[in-house]
Amino acid sequence: MSQNDNDDKGGQRMSGKPVLVWLLLMLAVVALLQFAGPDASPVQKFGVSQVLTYAKEGKIRTLSLRENATGGTNWYEISGELAVKGAAEGEKVRFSAAGRLTQDEWTALRDAVPDDAFKDVPSQSGWSSFWGGILPHLIISGVVLYMMFRFLKNANRGAMQFAKSRARLNSTEKETTTFKDVAGCDEAKEEVKEVVDFLKDPKRFTRIGAAIPKGILMVGPPGTGKTLLARAVAGEAGVPFLSISGSDFVEMFVGVGAARVRDTFEQARKMAPCIIFIDEIDAVGRQRGAGLGGGNDEREQTLNSLLVEMDGFDGQSGVIVIAATNRADVLDQALLRPGRFDRQVFVDLPDLRGREAVLAVHAKRFQLAPSVDLARVARMTTGMSGADLANLLNESALHAGRRNREKVEMSDVEEARDKIAYGRERRKVMDEEDRRATAYHEAGHAVVQSVIDDGHLPLHKVTIIPRGRALGMAMLMPKKEILGYSKARLLNYVCMAMAGRIGEKVVTGDISNGASSDIKQATRMARQMVCEWGMSDLGPVALGENSDTVFLGREIARTQSHSDETSRRIDEAVSAIIREQYARAETILKDHAEAHRKVAEALLEHETLDGVHVGEIVRTGAIQTPVVGSPVAPVPRGPSAGAAPSAESSPSPA
Repeated sequence: MSQNDNDDKGGQRMSGKPVLVWLLLMLAVVALLQFAGPDASPVQKFGVSQVLTYAKEGKIRTLSLRENATGGTNWYEISGELAVKGAAEGEKVRFSAAGRLTQDEWTALRDAVPDDAFKDVPSQSGWSSFWGGILPHLIISGVVLYMMFRFLKNANRGAMQFAKSRARLNSTEKETTTFKDVAGCDEAKEEVKEVVDFLKDPKRFTRIGAAIPKGILMVGPPGTGKTLLARAVAGEAGVPFLSISGSDFVEMFVGVGAARVRDTFEQARKMAPCIIFIDEIDAVGRQRGAGLGGGNDEREQTLNSLLVEMDGFDGQSGVIVIAATNRADVLDQALLRPGRFDRQVFVDLPDLRGREAVLAVHAKRFQLAPSVDLARVARMTTGMSGADLANLLNESALHAGRRNREKVEMSDVEEARDKIAYGRERRKVMDEEDRRATAYHEAGHAVVQSVIDDGHLPLHKVTIIPRGRALGMAMLMPKKEILGYSKARLLNYVCMAMAGRIGEKVVTGDISNGASSDIKQATRMARQMVCEWGMSDLGPVALGENSDTVFLGREIARTQSHSDETSRRIDEAVSAIIREQYARAETILKDHAEAHRKVAEALLEHETLDGVHVGEIVRTGAIQTPVVGSPVAPVPRGPSAGAAPSAESSPSPA
């Protein structure tokens, strides 16, 4: 039974006590108001003779007599109200007196008031009088002391629990994730299979002197399955899985995080063999003493405790720490040395086959139509992580559900992909002039790409339907996984990016800011060719800006590693690449002016064309394959505010 289970049952047993506490508190308030509250009107002290005089004059409105044995024989306590002439309505004059009364005096007082205004209280013993006066105070004092005791007890309990580990335990019965549920990272699975083998049969390794790594650090972009892979290790080995986030260790009080680290490892040793999984370890494992304002004392003490604990248990105890981060560059070097995190497993974005495998795993819970080709989906999702692919299929199912379909069609998947990559389709108000300029802009991209493509990065489709911040786009889809780009392919990309402005200029005779995103991306690629990849006359020299400190931001610590003269030559080389490819795109569109016009007119008619249709127009001058869907009427659309996030966009003036 886990600590969390005990806490839950203890909480159930204590569930009725707060109700009792509130009832006692309400009783104390009532008693305080009843017995300790001030009277509404003051009470005047009279002598017995004065009361007898008021009685003879008929000035007593109400009267109460109570014999009190503590004062002696015939000793009475007298109280009541006087009838005052000229007093305001509701005003009362209360009085009290105490003394001996003879039988005649008692009778005179009794006859002075009506029967309904007279009250003869039975005799009260000394003990009854004593308890009647002190009991309310005892109740109030008891409740106050009880509340103070409960408060201090809860405070002490909270202080004890404050330093407890917040690790969540997944028992072996609950953890059902295995390596079959993990796809797209075969190399990483091979790395961690040794951990599973060690946890299942440790003697196989220890008898020859081998020790399993104490810590395994999983590094990779977000959404690549690092947490899922760690859970699969626990599921395959059938051992407990303690999961905690790095931020759960850090608190505002110095020393709490270190105490939680110690408690986590203490729990793990009791349950060994087991796995401790620390997600986002960079929250607590950042380099000590770095940063503009110095280090964080609490975080550094927590890191020190983690370093000590990982040194404190041997590699054969069966406790293995698996951590995940996407910022391994900011971790403290003492954390990465052998003996702590001995092994780093890089969980990269899935390649083409990996994406297809990930899609096959997630597709099991969706109703997919036969038209859905997972291999084609994998080709059109370059750069997506496992989480992105799961989201893609879910968006596809939502799109199919909105159209009351029984199964997810390929068109739903393509629509979901375009929505995730470029934004939701928007119906903007746009006049015919802007719509025509957008069509020629995108036709320029499409024609140039169809002419210069070497078969590795063909045109997927071109559209003038606005998505996100773009009024239109030309989408490319690689035929295979692209691991590197040659200089010729990079120049082709810059040429294709420049073709949008040239195509727009053909119909308008002017230029606009519609090519702002194209120019930005082409310039960035040209600068990388010159400064990082050595693809210019400056030679194979890295001329980028360097920063040795990762904590100060990208701008504060950025330093220039070359002279001003070299900077001038870099600018000239970048400008030369852009101008050469601009002239090249202009020549291509002049040579294929008729194809450019026909593609633009087809876009105005159909709004979206496949890359096959554009290729047919470039080669034969006409569309041979029927366009899916009937021609659409021109839809009024409006301007977009700013540049689009994709390279093939056409934003209008903001």
